[in-house]
Amino acid sequence: ETALVFFANQALETAVQDSARQIMTGQVQMAGKTAAQFKTDVCQRITALFTCEAVDIDVKSYPTFASVDVSRPVDASGNYVKLTRFEPGKAKDIVVVRATYRWPLFVSGFGYSLGDVDGKSKKLMVATASFRNEPGPF
Repeated sequence: ETALVFFANQALETAVQDSARQIMTGQVQMAGKTAAQFKTDVCQRITALFTCEAVDIDVKSYPTFASVDVSRPVDASGNYVKLTRFEPGKAKDIVVVRATYRWPLFVSGFGYSLGDVDGKSKKLMVATASFRNEPGPF
């Protein structure tokens, strides 16, 4: 199960990087894409491994890199905290795109478990892209 989780997380990372590029270049902003449309774009890249309804996308713009918050979206009790902002920003803004997915674990006994959220029954996958939007007419 460890290898499958690693492979799935890499697929999620690749999907986020590829989709985030559309924000960085202003394509999302100039097309007026919504959060749902952006999520669909991410999900189309990972359909074989993930249920799109369970993927959460968070897009947030920041004034400086020092103000960026990429802390794990988990509360003090180990429960997942859903973040679904959609702020792709404008030209030269700093943006962080994150996709999260709670991977259900089936083999969690035997003294070893990858589980880290929801009572340790799921593995939280977080894929992140952070960048400065390109200068442009958006």
